[in-house]
This record gives sequence, C-alpha cells and structure tokens, in this order.
Amino acid sequence: MPIVKVRENFQITLPAAIRKRFKIAVGDYVEAEGTREGIMIKPVKIIRPEEAWFYTEEWQKGEQEADEAIAKGEVVGPFENIKDALKALKKARV
Repeated sequence: MPIVKVRENFQITLPAAIRKRFKIAVGDYVEAEGTREGIMIKPVKIIRPEEAWFYTEEWQKGEQEADEAIAKGEVVGPFENIKDALKALKKARV
C-alpha cells in the first residue's frame, strides 16, 4: 500500500497506479468521507444539468440498442452528401 505525504495546505498526491486504475485526471473531482477504518476517497463525476438527459435510463437504453444495431450492420451511412442520404431513406421505405 503506497504512503502519501500530507503537504502544505493539506494536499496529497494520489499514486499513479491508483490514478490510472480509477481513471482520475487533473481537474476531476473526488469525494472524501471519514469511515471507521480511516478516510475513503472516491472519484465523482459531475454532470451538468443541461447534459443530464444523456444519463437517464431511457436514453442509455436507446444508446445500447443503437450500438447493437450498428454492430449487426442494421444501419446505413454515413453519407457523403444529402442526396445519397435521401436516396437511402427512400429505398428503405419500400
């Protein structure tokens, strides 16, 4: 278990192996909580209110369905231009 030193202004540096394992980057937030065993530090992802829709269960289900359709080749595109896209849509309606 790595030992870290408390520095000026009570700052600590998380060891590189821990930062990599939990994908913690400069500017990320962590939550510090006192427990019976000591201090627990957990990564926290901040979601801006205007982006919260993306993380709803309903939207994530749709994302998963889209990923599966793409993997199965059930989608067409991307297209170089609008003419080709419209042509594919008209063909799909038939």
